[in-house]
Amino acid sequence: MPRALMFQGTGSDVGKSLIVAGLCRLLANRGVAVRPFKPQNMSNNAAVTADGGEIGRAQALQARAARVAPSVHMNPVLLKPQSEVGAQIVVQGRVFGNARARDYQSRKAALIPHVLESFSRMRADAEIVLVEGAGSASEINLRANDIANMGFARAAGVPVVLIGDIDRGGVIASLVGTAVVVDPDDAKLICGFIVNKMRGDPNLFSNGMAFVAERTGWAALGLVPHFRDAHRLPAEDIFGLDAGQVPPSSAEGARLRIAVPVLPHIANFDDLDPLRLEPSVELILLRNGAPLPADIDLVVLPGSKATIADLAALRVFGWDADIIAHARRGGRVLGLCGGYQMLGHAIADPDGVEGPPGTAAGLGLLDVTTTLGGDKSLVAVMGRTVADDVPLSGYEMHMGRTDGPGTTRPLVRLDDQEGGRHDGAVSADGRVAGSYVHGFFADDRQRVAWLGRLGAPPIEVGGGLAYEVLVDDTLDALAAHLEAHVDVERLLGLAR
Repeated sequence: MPRALMFQGTGSDVGKSLIVAGLCRLLANRGVAVRPFKPQNMSNNAAVTADGGEIGRAQALQARAARVAPSVHMNPVLLKPQSEVGAQIVVQGRVFGNARARDYQSRKAALIPHVLESFSRMRADAEIVLVEGAGSASEINLRANDIANMGFARAAGVPVVLIGDIDRGGVIASLVGTAVVVDPDDAKLICGFIVNKMRGDPNLFSNGMAFVAERTGWAALGLVPHFRDAHRLPAEDIFGLDAGQVPPSSAEGARLRIAVPVLPHIANFDDLDPLRLEPSVELILLRNGAPLPADIDLVVLPGSKATIADLAALRVFGWDADIIAHARRGGRVLGLCGGYQMLGHAIADPDGVEGPPGTAAGLGLLDVTTTLGGDKSLVAVMGRTVADDVPLSGYEMHMGRTDGPGTTRPLVRLDDQEGGRHDGAVSADGRVAGSYVHGFFADDRQRVAWLGRLGAPPIEVGGGLAYEVLVDDTLDALAAHLEAHVDVERLLGLAR
């Protein structure tokens, strides 16, 4: 029987995803057949899988770390927030329905069979499955019908390692307090703990590790120093982009300034990661109505999980006027997926896919209109940009259809079984463009071409940032980091 071990946290953002990714790469480098698994995730940063569905971006990264193709069964329940209190429910890669937070709690019992089925599928192909929990293990208010943390661990009989974050403070109380507040039968599943994100001299916390071990009876598995290159990996949360920002004063040779309005339901924002890491770019994330700087080279409108609501927010913040003025001055604008839809004349939602049925006026910078509805397109794509014949690879993840005269000037030509199709639209002057394709900038060839259009000096592909190579090198470095600071053999001995 393949072994399994679950990693839960004392809270959100304690580093669960990163530790599971690092351990996946560590074991894969040892030749172990390892698979990641997260019963329930909540994120609008999703990835298309090889089996034609979608999962959380963190699980796609963990699959990459394990050197296997991502599968819908690695994250059988994905919640994609569409409002402050509601979310779209994706089960085994496909849209299952929508629910408000309170209603979802009563629906979880019906989801556990899907979760256990997916877990069984992951175990069938693995020597060990590394399971990631969600949020905090001690959220006793959500324990009934839980499928994300202890509810799953109990149902699947999987032992738990608890992760605490020393960087935010109170880690001793967080760890020991978890042992106190969880159900006694849940507490029996916790067999070890890891303290993450240590800064400074680790010897100063040796007595802290001993105290937690003595009070809980758990194995002290490691005090892990802060991994400084974590920002090089795709962020699951939009705030992870801020953490990896390069201050303008220290961005050596930065010549291009690219601005991104951060809207409430921003999605698939890993499109921005390669730009954030590009030495020749200063990526500016605009929040809460911060004005668009006058000397911007490109405005990127990223994807959205609630396009009409985010279009309304764009107007509330005044960014619509800023972007239109930028375009009228000859500035460049690129819309991706939901951002592409916003650039047209109108977005119609006749069936209430995102909320109340209705139509909203767009920015009018592209001669297109969008109608939401139909099946969600989830597919990996390859093709070329029409204007300059530069290759691209990426993926589509959207609902709706965009039509109009502007589509006669497509941005890209995609390869498919029917011999090719066009996607996107470009304005008559060539300065405003949109597309449903995500992943433009992760492809070094396309990123170099885009930066060249903005005025950056020509860069030979491979001579600048090699984004995909950087991600893999960072995963290897993360694996080595954990090998040095975690008792891996003892940790593996706890799996069952």
